[in-house]
Amino acid sequence: MDAGADSFTDRVDRLTTHPVLGLLIFTVIMAAVFWVLFSVAKIPMDFLDHVFNGFPDKAVAWAGTGWFHSLLTGGMAGVVKAIVPAGVFQDCLADGVVGGVGATVVFLPQICLLFFFISILEDTGYLARAAFVMDRALRPFGLPGHSFMPLLSSHACALPGIMSTRAIPDRRERLATILVAPFMSCSARLPVYALVTTVLFQNSPAKAALAFVGCYALGIFAGIFSALIVRRTILKGPSRPMALELPTYKRPSLRTALITTYDRGLVFLKKAGTNILAICVILWWLGAFPLAAPPAEAVTLRAQAATQTDAAKAADFQAQADQLTAKHQKGKSFAGRMGRIVQPVFQPLGYDWQLSVGILTSFAAREVFVSTMAVVTSGEDDAEDQGVLSSLASATRDDGSPIFTTATCWSLLVYYVLAMQCLPTLAVTAKEAGGVKWAVLQLVWMSGMAYIAAMIVYQVLR
Repeated sequence: MDAGADSFTDRVDRLTTHPVLGLLIFTVIMAAVFWVLFSVAKIPMDFLDHVFNGFPDKAVAWAGTGWFHSLLTGGMAGVVKAIVPAGVFQDCLADGVVGGVGATVVFLPQICLLFFFISILEDTGYLARAAFVMDRALRPFGLPGHSFMPLLSSHACALPGIMSTRAIPDRRERLATILVAPFMSCSARLPVYALVTTVLFQNSPAKAALAFVGCYALGIFAGIFSALIVRRTILKGPSRPMALELPTYKRPSLRTALITTYDRGLVFLKKAGTNILAICVILWWLGAFPLAAPPAEAVTLRAQAATQTDAAKAADFQAQADQLTAKHQKGKSFAGRMGRIVQPVFQPLGYDWQLSVGILTSFAAREVFVSTMAVVTSGEDDAEDQGVLSSLASATRDDGSPIFTTATCWSLLVYYVLAMQCLPTLAVTAKEAGGVKWAVLQLVWMSGMAYIAAMIVYQVLR
């Protein structure tokens, strides 16, 4: 019986570990995993988004009044606004805490689903073969097959990906993997990709999907290229031969997969409740203060709303006044002022002060860029609304020229693929690598590469 099992394993391994067929099988399996990941995870992600930001009007028509109605119409932020008296503390809780953490937690389903599939593949025995196959592909760049798992995990989130490098026995190889893991396109980059590709290819979903794939490919290429540079300079040294036991194939344990998923999800939530929470509150404060008087146009609109007998028109005037006030406040805030200060730095990339504000605030979490741009350009923070998306696409600079030109859009895509725009990742890098110097190196290298590449793209396409 054992001989039969070994014979079966050997026959399958001739395919799964073959230099060509093995890589093809790996590509097909990973493509299937990510297809399921993005199609299935969308359902719980949409639900979490509604929990934090409110459900569609049709879903709340029957909700009545009270806190439950506030939850359905405005999500957890709406509940905070209904319970906590209006003021700075309410704004901090609703916009800084709930809004900021909610924008990150919404990616929890994708992270959990990816680790569920990883656990299933590991339990079957295939993942060891995948690492063996990838060792051949990664070894010329100074990375071992052990780096495959952390790099794969980083496509969901770099935080658990970096922490999983503890399994890499060689310190130099482990440090190299930590430094390049954030190049993998994580879930938090997807809203930025979606916004920019939608603006670029409004009537061509196929081209937008191709640009999406290109973003992932560019991140992987930049990662392995950076690993090659690092391993031949500051982490120079011989590569340790990969010693890996190939287990027999077996039926995966659902219980083990669920426990692994729970543990990884809990780690991510702890980070969201500590590092990300603190960063979100700080960036909310930068975007909310100092308080600015509403613009004259908003005051006029509110006066018109107060004297309007038609309720619908009064509500429309009030909404316009709120949008103008929000946009004006963001521009006059500390974040807006910082955007204007650093704008000359980003000008060679094609970014005005508004895009500079979006880049600065997205250090809390990359996906914050989209909502920030929605507020700065239109005064609305619902970046998923089609009207807001259209307003974003047609937003203009102070001189009246469009913000999102073709050259600027491509520059933004390249920048967000390559740049280190996540402070929690830097904190985890410092902890896992054993010093702040590694996090600083990661920030400087990734930001420098992103800046130069985005500048080249803009200057060529402008």
